[in-house]
Amino acid sequence: MRIVALTEDTKQNVMNDLLKRSPNNYSQYESTVNEIIENVKANKDAAVFEYTKKFDKFELTAENIKVTREEIDEAYTQMDAKLVEVIRKAAENIKVFHMKQLRNSWFDAREDGTILGMKITPIEKAGVYVPGGKAAYPSSVLMNVIPAKVAGVKEIIMTTPPGADGKVNPGTLVAADIAGVDTIYKVGGAQAIAALAYGTESIPKVDKITGPGNIFVALAKKAVYGFVSIDSIAGPSEILVLADETANPRYVAADMLSQAEHDELASAILITTSKELAEKVSEEVDKFTAELSRKEIIQKSLDNYGYILLAESMEQAIETTNEIASEHLEILTQNPFDVMTKIRNAGAIFLGEYSSEPLGDYFAGPNHILPTNGTAKFFSPVNVDDFIKKSSIISYSRDALEKLHKDIEMFAESEGLTAHANSIKVRFED
Repeated sequence: MRIVALTEDTKQNVMNDLLKRSPNNYSQYESTVNEIIENVKANKDAAVFEYTKKFDKFELTAENIKVTREEIDEAYTQMDAKLVEVIRKAAENIKVFHMKQLRNSWFDAREDGTILGMKITPIEKAGVYVPGGKAAYPSSVLMNVIPAKVAGVKEIIMTTPPGADGKVNPGTLVAADIAGVDTIYKVGGAQAIAALAYGTESIPKVDKITGPGNIFVALAKKAVYGFVSIDSIAGPSEILVLADETANPRYVAADMLSQAEHDELASAILITTSKELAEKVSEEVDKFTAELSRKEIIQKSLDNYGYILLAESMEQAIETTNEIASEHLEILTQNPFDVMTKIRNAGAIFLGEYSSEPLGDYFAGPNHILPTNGTAKFFSPVNVDDFIKKSSIISYSRDALEKLHKDIEMFAESEGLTAHANSIKVRFED
């Protein structure tokens, strides 16, 4: 694996490489996605059925579009009972963590008759998109659905593509049932996003769409944003390990490859102050890659977006880490908690050698749906706040308003909005 001295030039080259992976750079697919969206918007179920036959090779109808209770029960029989129990344990951890994010409405009443506050209300309907086939991840079902349940969303609708036999991945169905999904529809791709955004005869319109997908799904979410809310436009997975000479090179290499195996666009970066560690990690990466089942994907990921950056100081390493703003950040230093206090930008931060990234993917409880492509500078992980709305509460008595009505009238008139000023003024006419 390549080892590069960390300079301003090499840092900029790395960041330019990483930005090439953004979904915003795939505009060549936008016309196809927009065509699908417009067709679903106009023709509803008929368009959804047409695309499902074309892309998933299944004859979808109004009678078989919805997953039945019998299909969910059958999915349980196809799963290892021990794995089902693990999914239940993970779901409980995720629920407990997200319960701590709950907010309450609040009101501030003053003696002069002023009441100000914030009313917290869950959204009515949430739509969750779940990929199908080889890209089916039950863990992502839990991460999307459980925060919505904790927030108090009344109805959670899931869409996921069927196989050519009309079946849905059993792991997806079991996770959805454990998490508390209300209805599951056998629809995938951009057509599923359009159906959730605009509604069809079979699929109700939702208020927010969350969940990962391929580039067509990502671009469809981008296109419908504003008509409905979305979580984010997710890019390829990424990990950055910040380490000093105390880190175990075998652990570092293994953790980097845990993300490189996702796909060829995934990124794995080590920033270290230790040349010896850099060289040992490079050797361990080569050893692991040779024996792992997804070695072809891993190798392409590392060749294109894998780096070991050798920093002159920990200060320089931390500065670069903040600029890259990685989706996953592992800190493997002598005092990781001290380093963590200097980190401003990261989706999830893993501290110490026994807190490897897959712990967050599956089991610890914090959400694994994280900002990518540097967007951790301004976005957060999916959380309970994604599924609530806040309404401001304002109530003034006559006495409270009388003390300041002339100030409001002056402000409104300064902006040329005389009707605004008049709305206040009429309440104090002689």
